[in-house]
Amino acid sequence: MLQKLTDDDFNRLVDYMKKNYGINLDKKRVLIEGRLANTLNAKGFKTFKEFIDFAFADRTGKETMQLVNKLTTNHTYFMREPEHFEYLKSTVLPYFEQANKTNEIRIWCAASSTGQEPYTIMMTIDDYLGMKSSIWRVKMLATDLDTDVLNKAKTGIYEQDSLKDVPKHWLTKYFKKIDGNRYQVIDRIRNQIEFRQFNLMKPIPMTQTYDLISCRNVMIYFEPETKNALVERFYDVTKEGGYLYIGHAESVGKTTRFTYVKPAVYRKGAK
Repeated sequence: MLQKLTDDDFNRLVDYMKKNYGINLDKKRVLIEGRLANTLNAKGFKTFKEFIDFAFADRTGKETMQLVNKLTTNHTYFMREPEHFEYLKSTVLPYFEQANKTNEIRIWCAASSTGQEPYTIMMTIDDYLGMKSSIWRVKMLATDLDTDVLNKAKTGIYEQDSLKDVPKHWLTKYFKKIDGNRYQVIDRIRNQIEFRQFNLMKPIPMTQTYDLISCRNVMIYFEPETKNALVERFYDVTKEGGYLYIGHAESVGKTTRFTYVKPAVYRKGAK
């Protein structure tokens, strides 16, 4: 019979997630125990300590990554917090059209989970551009810590029930039915998104800057100093006049260089 999660084992996991990924699980003991119990049973471990020791000792990193995947939260859905997408159409995209001389838009979705958010952003842009989409180059980098959800996102396959909030004309415009209950995002949209694993605690490569960075509903799990430092790293890779989206339950520190625009929307430079 599987033993209970001890205080020592709980603290080891909390410290590891906070130190390496900025995620605070101090109040998530029940979540940790529940999510790992099935894994321990499947692998034949009798104690959490045995499993943690095994995962941390794996030099390939595979077991550690699976552990992290189990402990991260990936709740998302299409059109979540729709105010962001309305503002994208009403204000952000018209600004890009007016100010952008290269007909290129670069976006980073920094907490992509199973893909609903980056696909919603990309479909919103494509729908807004309409016939003009052929003369624009829209590219998105979509990252997440969890490799399992990234693999699902890459397929772009979703159950019909999960598409209930998608505009009806989008179902025919941006999805193809692949069987009785599943739909797949069309290739043209999927090919505009590069899905990649990335730890937000790591330095952000300065190889390019972004017109829009969307990092929604992940910083709520970070300590204030971790969150504020990340926001400033985002600032460094945002284009002048570009935007940052965060979750509506989140906020940024008062010392940020971003300019507050409206709830959950910030901007670099331009007023």
